[in-house]
Amino acid sequence: MKNNQSDFIQLYEQYKVLVYNVSLNYLQNIEDAEEITQDVFIQLYESLDRFNEKSSIKTWIYRITINKCLDYIKHKNSQKRFFIFGKKSKSDFEILNISSFEHPGVLMENKEKSEILFSIINELIGNQKTAFILSKMDGLSNPEISEIMQLSISSIESLIFRAKTTLKEKLAQKFIEYRKKK
Repeated sequence: MKNNQSDFIQLYEQYKVLVYNVSLNYLQNIEDAEEITQDVFIQLYESLDRFNEKSSIKTWIYRITINKCLDYIKHKNSQKRFFIFGKKSKSDFEILNISSFEHPGVLMENKEKSEILFSIINELIGNQKTAFILSKMDGLSNPEISEIMQLSISSIESLIFRAKTTLKEKLAQKFIEYRKKK
């Protein structure tokens, strides 16, 4: 794809909401999602002329967004671990701050329950979390997820099944703990 200003602007207008929502689903922090959205479009702008069209542009954008989110999470987690081992950061507050999830689309009556749900989603291992988010939060089909993650459809089905099983088990345990508190 040729890199010119009007193509990029059209790409940005078409996919900015998708990139932001995927980022928000992963990071559960508005500022972080905005930062990742900006980073994704910077990378897209810089690499648009190298897009080889083996997959759709949407699939390519999903991959870049997911990879940026995963890299961001790894970086943030490594900063937390680094701090624990003795090196003080200039921004201790940011490193130690665990964001509370304020997703504008979440309309649950009980914020505490939604925080529990999203904290458990965040505990899913990499590919399970990705497949679950793309399926249940972004509403993509298994073939679409298969293309984005570059895995077979049966692998995607298995990842989603295992993610749902894990979520059920952990939510059941949290419910028991919650009931004991009351």
